[in-house]
Amino acid sequence: MKHIRRWGLMRCTREENLCEHSFETAVLAHALAVLRNERFGGSVSPERAAALALFHDASEIFTGDLPTPVKYDNPALRSAYAQVESHARSRLLSMLPEDLRPTYRPLLEEGGPEEAELRRIVKAADKLSALIKCMEERRAGNAEFSRAEQTLRRAVEDMRLPEADCFLTEFLPSYALTLDEQEGDPTEITEGKDTGSHEREL
Repeated sequence: MKHIRRWGLMRCTREENLCEHSFETAVLAHALAVLRNERFGGSVSPERAAALALFHDASEIFTGDLPTPVKYDNPALRSAYAQVESHARSRLLSMLPEDLRPTYRPLLEEGGPEEAELRRIVKAADKLSALIKCMEERRAGNAEFSRAEQTLRRAVEDMRLPEADCFLTEFLPSYALTLDEQEGDPTEITEGKDTGSHEREL
């Protein structure tokens, strides 16, 4: 997954691979599930949401990352690509020892109705991860991502998930801040008590 590059049709100031996108999506899916439970009366599993997110694009190991404008260009192409993805997931499962396949099948395939809400949370997290990437590129002076940022924000809003709306308003703005700005007291920075976020090793 680390060798699959995303945003193939876009000029990026920093390339993003599928491995890091999957990790970020898992972190976001976990957070959305926690928000669902703690603030909106839900009872979903944050751990399961994170696991589903880690594997949500695993089929791209074989298919590569088909750009969204191409994937959704017309219904026929979208249907054909869905079949390709399904075949790729089946191929991944077939490479596992037979006794392990039942464990991984629900992670790689769509699953039953009992996980429908978790899949929606993962989808929202997937879009949020892409939105964050657009914000990072725009902050780096790359205007090419401006329209994609607007489109992705609307897509998250259109999902009508209260936990996703909460994330947009309460947590997403922090992605536009430096580490120093997120930590708080600006006087420590101006007085030379802080080394600065760009000099830190995380």
